[in-house]
Amino acid sequence: MGKLIIDTVLAIRGGTAGASRLWELVALEIAIVVAGEILARGSALIESLLGDLFSNVTSVRLMEHAATLDLYQFEDPAFYDQLERARRQTTSRIGLLAQLLSMGQDAVTLASLGVALLVYSPWLLLLLAVAVVPGFLSETHFAGLEYSLLFRYTPERRRLDYLRYIGASDETAKEVQLFGLAPWLIERFRVISQRFYDENRRLSIRKGIVSTGLSLIGTAGYYGAYVVVLLQAIAGVLSIGSLTFLAGSFSRSRDLIQRLLLGASAIYEQCLYLKDLFGFFAMKPTILSRAGAPPVPGPIREGFLFEDVGFRYPGSEMWAVRHVSFRVSPGERIALVGENGAGKTTLTKLIARLYDPTEGRILLDGVDLREYDIHSLRSAIGVIFQDFVEYDLRFDENIGVGEISLVREYLDAHEDDGAPGNGSSGGDQGGGVPATIVTAAEKSLASSLLGRLTGGYRQMLGRRFEKGVDLSGGEWQKVALARAYMRSAQVLILDEPTASLDARAEYEVFARFSGLVEGRMAIIISHRFSTVRMAGRIIVLKNGEVVEQGSHEELLRAGGLYAELFALQAQGYR
Repeated sequence: MGKLIIDTVLAIRGGTAGASRLWELVALEIAIVVAGEILARGSALIESLLGDLFSNVTSVRLMEHAATLDLYQFEDPAFYDQLERARRQTTSRIGLLAQLLSMGQDAVTLASLGVALLVYSPWLLLLLAVAVVPGFLSETHFAGLEYSLLFRYTPERRRLDYLRYIGASDETAKEVQLFGLAPWLIERFRVISQRFYDENRRLSIRKGIVSTGLSLIGTAGYYGAYVVVLLQAIAGVLSIGSLTFLAGSFSRSRDLIQRLLLGASAIYEQCLYLKDLFGFFAMKPTILSRAGAPPVPGPIREGFLFEDVGFRYPGSEMWAVRHVSFRVSPGERIALVGENGAGKTTLTKLIARLYDPTEGRILLDGVDLREYDIHSLRSAIGVIFQDFVEYDLRFDENIGVGEISLVREYLDAHEDDGAPGNGSSGGDQGGGVPATIVTAAEKSLASSLLGRLTGGYRQMLGRRFEKGVDLSGGEWQKVALARAYMRSAQVLILDEPTASLDARAEYEVFARFSGLVEGRMAIIISHRFSTVRMAGRIIVLKNGEVVEQGSHEELLRAGGLYAELFALQAQGYR
């Protein structure tokens, strides 16, 4: 359009054309510019929305896939490196689609300009491509080096994130201030971050020097061709309009070729990072249900039978448990006792099939545990681990997660009640709250906390969000116990269920405990012998093996490890 307008102006001055033709061309150019502006704004809007959608969808897919993976994978540092790299891609790669579309747009523009350049001077287009290719190869080479650097520094970047967390967190603030840890943490962060910065700086300087040199080659080629075009215009071979067109097209084509090649380099780099995301999605769990797996019997008739069970954690040469054989019958209460590291919690994880035995097998009603549908198995088990989670959620949500399928509709309907930023803390002492949550809170004594929770059941807990109320260790444990009461499970596993409770609260909890376990199998892990004594049978573990089992009285008379541990604990109260 610029060429045609200039040639028309010259023709009007020479008296060979009328002004109407000029204004038609100007109107057409204005129409093209307006259309381009509208399309540019629409493109920016769509790219922005696609970016948000991409981030949301990939984050959901990441969480969905993580939920299918094995527990041992979450205990592997290499897995955390992979997970960290995948997490970064949920937001870092949102520009990839926009880049692809932009490259398509540039290709169309270049094709139209290229056709015109071929008509006037084919060698100009070839010169442009040759001048830009070295820069493209340089960008691609350094993109691979930058990815390699970030890949190698993933563990250090996770350490930096952790140092940032413990250096500025409500959970660590007391010890950081009391022990004067801040200078040490800050220096540790500074050393690691400086190490990464130094290596990245060296790479960036090399990239800058090489890219500058290759860019100058391209610039020299461009201006060499530009001089030739000017000489042709001076010689009268080209009209002024053609000069304007060739100069503009040549400059635009150079930019387009450079953008296309750099875009291809950027997409290559993006694909290196996306490989981390797809690599995470490619990870497969090993603990799965086979097709057509039967559900857990209801009710369980024979119970669990451990047959020479042994288990080693992945990557470890030591046996967590080995040669373990015992039975748990329906309605029976057993306690697992032993020193730290004896394998008590490992056995409960094997029952819940969070792990599969390395050797031996576990039978449920005479059928190998691995034959049952895994969802049905875990639904039949209620478990509260010693390291239970203190969710920064509402009070009712903290309890409801114990059996989310029963109360999900209610929780979703009241999602914003007491949420940060909505100016409300609920103010509901039980009205509208499902009876299952209320009953569970009462049985676990968590309801005793309502007196100081101004938002009632919809009070936000924890200090992470606005108006949240933090609880003591014993109070959090009552909330965690309420989760066990939420589930009408056939098997109940309690790992140190009263470790954080005071003597009175412990007595009150166990006064109600018989009702909780009535008719169910109960497996209790505890270092408190006052808790252990309520079990009908006690299994004593040492170094991952069963060394004794029997009632409290039988084990005391036997004078073995149990009697020794009991005497040591009793001595502390004398």
